Amino acid sequence: MKLITFAVPCYNSQEYMRKCIESLLPGGDEVEIVIVNDGSKDATLAIANEYREQYPTIVRVVDQPNGGHGSGVNAGLRLAAGLYYKVVDSDDWVDADAYMGLLSAVRRHLEEGVSPDLYIVNYVYEHVADNTRHVSSYRGKFPANEICGWDRAKAFHYSHMLLMHSLIFRTDVLRRSGLVLPEHTFYVDDIFSYNPLPYAKTVCFLDLDFYRYFIGRADQSVNIVNMVKRYEMQIRVMLSMTDCWTYDEIKAQGKGLGKYMFHALDNYLMTTLLFICAEDSPERRKAYAEMWRHIGERDRKLYKKLRRGYALLVIGLPWKLRGKILVWGYKQLCKRIKLG
Repeated sequence: MKLITFAVPCYNSQEYMRKCIESLLPGGDEVEIVIVNDGSKDATLAIANEYREQYPTIVRVVDQPNGGHGSGVNAGLRLAAGLYYKVVDSDDWVDADAYMGLLSAVRRHLEEGVSPDLYIVNYVYEHVADNTRHVSSYRGKFPANEICGWDRAKAFHYSHMLLMHSLIFRTDVLRRSGLVLPEHTFYVDDIFSYNPLPYAKTVCFLDLDFYRYFIGRADQSVNIVNMVKRYEMQIRVMLSMTDCWTYDEIKAQGKGLGKYMFHALDNYLMTTLLFICAEDSPERRKAYAEMWRHIGERDRKLYKKLRRGYALLVIGLPWKLRGKILVWGYKQLCKRIKLG
C-alpha cells in the first residue's frame, strides 16, 4: 500500500528538481512520486522519465500542456494512489529525519486504525544565499503527536497560518472536498490551504521540521515585484475562498476551526489589498471595487466581518498611503523571516 503520494509539479525545473526527487526517494515503495511536467521547454521531462525508468514502482510521470501550478496539483491528485497526498514544489525538498518520522507516524496510525484526516508539520524557509533558515512551527497551536479535533486548536495570531507546505491531507478528504485549483493562476496554494479544511475532522500535529522551502530565486512568486504585477490572480484566489464557505458555515465550525478560518481570511485579504494597492491605476481601483461588490452581494455577513477585521486598519486611508503602509508591513515581515 502506498502511504503517501507526493506530487511534484515541474516547469523548466531541470536545474533543481533532482534535489527534490532525491529527498523523496528514501520513502521507497511505501510512497509514490508523481512528477508533473507542465509544458516545460528544457530537460525537465527527460529527467522525470529517467527517474521513472530507474524507479518504476515509485515514480510516475505526467506530461501535459502548460496549465500552471494548480494544474500540476490537480493532475497529481487525480492519479494519487496514496492514502495521503502531499505537494512538494520542484525547487523545495524534505528533511531526511523528519521524513522517516512522518512515515513512521502514518504507518503506526494506519495499523491502529486511527489515521487522521490531516497531518500538520513544521516547515523551514531555507535561505540559500547565506545558508540561514527560519522555522515556521505550530508548537503550542495543537497538541503534539496526538490525533484530535479542531476544538483542541489554539488561537493563531498576526500572519501565522497553515500553509500548503505544512499540510498533508488524506487523499479521500481532498477528493470529497471537490478541490480543483484554477489553472494559469499563481497563489493557488492559498486555496489548497483553506477550502478543504472543514472536511478534515481529525488532525495530528507532528512536531517535525519536515518541509524545506527554497528562498533565493528572483522569479519566485513571493517576490514583491511579481506580486504587484499579478494582482488580478490574487483577487481570483481570494474570491475562490470567500465563495467557498459562507459566514454562517464558518461560524458553525466552532471556536477552533471557525476562528482559524476567519483569521486566515483576514490574512488573505490583507495580502490581496497589498497586491492591488501597491500601485495606483484606474484598472486597480475598479478591480478593488468589484472585489468588494462581489463579496458583499454573495454574503453580507462575511463582507461586514472582513471589513471590520485586519482590513479596518487600512481601508479608510487614501489609496497611495494605504499602498505604502501595506508594502512597508510586507517588507517588515520579509525582514523577520528573510523572505525574498
